[in-house]
Amino acid sequence: MSIIPESHRDLFDLPAVWHVATIGPDGEPHTSPVWAGFDGIHVRFPHAEGRQKWRNLCVDDRVALSATDPADDGRYLEVRGRVVAWERDADLGFLDAQSLKYSGVEEFPRELLPPDQARVVAVIEPLHCTTMG
Repeated sequence: MSIIPESHRDLFDLPAVWHVATIGPDGEPHTSPVWAGFDGIHVRFPHAEGRQKWRNLCVDDRVALSATDPADDGRYLEVRGRVVAWERDADLGFLDAQSLKYSGVEEFPRELLPPDQARVVAVIEPLHCTTMG
C-alpha cells in the first residue's frame, strides 16, 4: 500500500512539473524542476549522472518533491522520501515516456543530450505526504 493518497495520485498522470529538493554538500538546500512518474510504489524521475542533484542524493538520500495541479493552483502534493535506487536508462525509455506525457513528443530529442551523458532514473520511496485541495 502506498503512502501517496489516491486523491492526489492523478498529479503524476498530468504534465505537472515537480520541484525536487535535495541537501547540498554544505547542508544548503538545492531545488530544481523535473518530470516525474509514479508506479504505484515508487516515485521516479529522470536524471543524468554527475549533476548537482545526483551528487547530492548520492551523499544524502533524503529528498522532497512537490507539484501543483496545472488546472488548480490550490491543489498540490508534497512527497518526502529517500532514494532507494538509481536505475540505468541507457535506451532512454523512461525519458521518452516522460517526454510523451509532458510534451506530446514520443522520443526525447537526442540532439539535446550530450553524447557521453549517462542517463539514470531516481527511484524514490515515499515516506511522508502532505496534500492540499
